[in-house]
Amino acid sequence: MPIKNRSYVFYELTNSICSQCLRKVEAKVIIEDENVYLLKYCGHHGREKVLISDDVDYYKRCREFLKPAEMPQRWNTPIRYGCPYDCGLCPDHEQHSCLTLIEVTDKCNLQCPICYAESSPKRETWRSLEQIEAMLDAVVCNEEEPDIVQISGGEPTIHPQFFEILDLAKTKPIKHLMVNTNGLRIARDREFVRKLAAYMPGFELYLQFDSFEEEALRELRGADLREVRQRAIEHLNEFNISTTLVVTLKKGLNDREVGDIIRYGLQQPSVRGVTFQPIQAAGRTESFDPATDRLTLSEVRRLIIEQSGLFQPEDIIPVPCHPDCLAMGYALKLGGGAIPLTGLIDPQILLDGGRNTIVFEQDQTLKEQVFELFSTAHSPSSSALSLKNLLCCLPSVAVPEHIGYDNVFRVLIMQFLDPYNFDVRSVKKSCVHIAHPDGRIIPFDTYNLFYRDGREEILEGLRAETGGLR
Repeated sequence: MPIKNRSYVFYELTNSICSQCLRKVEAKVIIEDENVYLLKYCGHHGREKVLISDDVDYYKRCREFLKPAEMPQRWNTPIRYGCPYDCGLCPDHEQHSCLTLIEVTDKCNLQCPICYAESSPKRETWRSLEQIEAMLDAVVCNEEEPDIVQISGGEPTIHPQFFEILDLAKTKPIKHLMVNTNGLRIARDREFVRKLAAYMPGFELYLQFDSFEEEALRELRGADLREVRQRAIEHLNEFNISTTLVVTLKKGLNDREVGDIIRYGLQQPSVRGVTFQPIQAAGRTESFDPATDRLTLSEVRRLIIEQSGLFQPEDIIPVPCHPDCLAMGYALKLGGGAIPLTGLIDPQILLDGGRNTIVFEQDQTLKEQVFELFSTAHSPSSSALSLKNLLCCLPSVAVPEHIGYDNVFRVLIMQFLDPYNFDVRSVKKSCVHIAHPDGRIIPFDTYNLFYRDGREEILEGLRAETGGLR
């Protein structure tokens, strides 16, 4: 009798959760037909097969981008029920907070059909300055000098004490302060933007910028925001306020615009980069079918390479702190053009934690400068860039006098885990966190699934089934 083989290669084993009941389940990582899938089984809801990568080589390469974890200064919760039921941060987590969100309101001046926080004009929760300071202090206690704190919501710019919040945050030892915004107030209130400019440097806007097309904007945001986006960018360019364009991606809707948005960003003086975020199946997800509308990180990476006309495969690499969910590429914006940088790097230098230094000789031609930038030579008379600062999801970059943050352009893919692609190994490395009002610091992925609004009631039931540690 002939030997029968399975149709796939069993590559790894992990834990996931059932997309229906959120119970923890065992999951195989399998390779089949040049794709990578999670194959999981729930005793209540049966089998589930979820695409997690359409690029086997890149998936395997992510396993090479591993480095010792950077821990926070303190832990916030004990280990009792096991990941992901103990957030956080618990001592079993493997990464400190590269970026922490402080949500100052649940109210918004839009009701987007896609919104992980389910914000809307109907919600009336405003956090007080006292609550916000307690959340900021919790982040500082964890990090001492937080890399990035992002003021978020809801729509934070409509908070009645918005500038007081920024003033308060600026008193804390935060390296880089961001504001997450849909841009409505930025577009409509030039004086508001002028006041924002006073918080530079070390300040940046995280500007919602999903599409150039009305249909896509109405499906994602519930409104035609094309003119709003144009006026917002005009105001930000006028005052040269550092800006990241943030694109929520849906398969078959706005994924064909990836290259156009990158090229647009390169032409805007204020734009320092573009972040692409495939929709996370959490919160409000109208007209979104996870079976057909999901995009994996590897698919977005391919779109960037194929559409941008700038980045090659070696230019978009895993971010070592969380390689499964973050990929990045850096370029220099100079003279109206851009030069990719990431592909010139020896990955081992990156994994060494940036202990080596990139040297920038100021008297060379531009092409020679770029290559010298990534050499390991050292010269006391040279200006230097910190490789650790440059090659990270963090926007802080120390640069020579004639090459400033204005010349840095980064493309980042930020894929958040949801009940379909959830992988416990990966969530333990999450470095994007949300500050809970009670002082916990919780990974973005698990916060939206288990800890937002009334979801902890569901979580309590799941915890009860585990029995906890004895």
